Amino acid sequence: MTYPSAAKTIPFRLERSTLFVPAFRWSMIEKAVSSLADAVCIDLEDSVAPEEKIASRVNVIRAFRELDFGKRTRMFRINDVETPFAYRDVIEIVEAAGDQLDLIMLPKTNSPDDVRFLDKLLTQVEAQCGFSRRIGIEAQIETAAGFLNVAETAQASARLEALIFGRLDYATSMQIPSVEIGEFDPHDDIYSRYLWQPVMHSIVASARANGLRCLDGPYVAHQDTGGLERSCSIARALGFDGKQCIHPNQLSITNSIFTPPSHEVTYAEQLLGAYENAVAEKKGVISVNGKMVDAASVRMAQNILKKTQLIMSRTHD
Repeated sequence: MTYPSAAKTIPFRLERSTLFVPAFRWSMIEKAVSSLADAVCIDLEDSVAPEEKIASRVNVIRAFRELDFGKRTRMFRINDVETPFAYRDVIEIVEAAGDQLDLIMLPKTNSPDDVRFLDKLLTQVEAQCGFSRRIGIEAQIETAAGFLNVAETAQASARLEALIFGRLDYATSMQIPSVEIGEFDPHDDIYSRYLWQPVMHSIVASARANGLRCLDGPYVAHQDTGGLERSCSIARALGFDGKQCIHPNQLSITNSIFTPPSHEVTYAEQLLGAYENAVAEKKGVISVNGKMVDAASVRMAQNILKKTQLIMSRTHD
């Protein structure tokens, strides 16, 4: 398989933390848009009962039209494309508030066809409404089929911006014993390595090969700060950009762990300074602190500084 350049052009969004809020809870939506979250996702899927889903679309539209999200990324999660709700979720909300929307989250993405379905639907709605700004897609990898198809899914659409690991649905699909969403349990201790490493590594590799962001799913025990810190640290060590959150109390820790530490920022500045000097002096070999520097190191340093600048510019009211 031939992968496109990892330099695929997508909007550079800060997404250390994404706060989920149920679409039927207006008061929670109001609080979310002034929280510490980098992104807010209004959910129409798992957190909303079937009998509430249609009526809850009104809150999603109202939120995007009336509330000030500041610099936070604005998105909502539609229902699974295999349900009778998904297409109306897209049409009703995008037609009414698509000009105020950044992203749509696609749950249970089993194959590239799921992404293409949403892409085509969005293309038609945007054309009908005359929107000039393209709405992006974030795809959740939550099933055995999604895992097996993740490399192809990552190339399915120019709208695709991120891949997300959905742990509980994945465990259910794979018949892996699991106590709670994203929590550590005795099954983690039995497995000699990190239980979720294969699928998480595949998501990161597929994302990076296509210039996408990659995000870890939520840690549901919002009062367990130690478990959250461990979960975030593992995800960051595996290469993830951020993590979904289900409670505002999780945002501070999550943002902190996915913020580049000062020593990484300092080294990135040194590396780029050396690179710029080498280019100006037409030197073919670059060394920083006794270590050779290659193009990958330069890209990594650029990403660290770009993320740091975005963090510094972000003001949460």
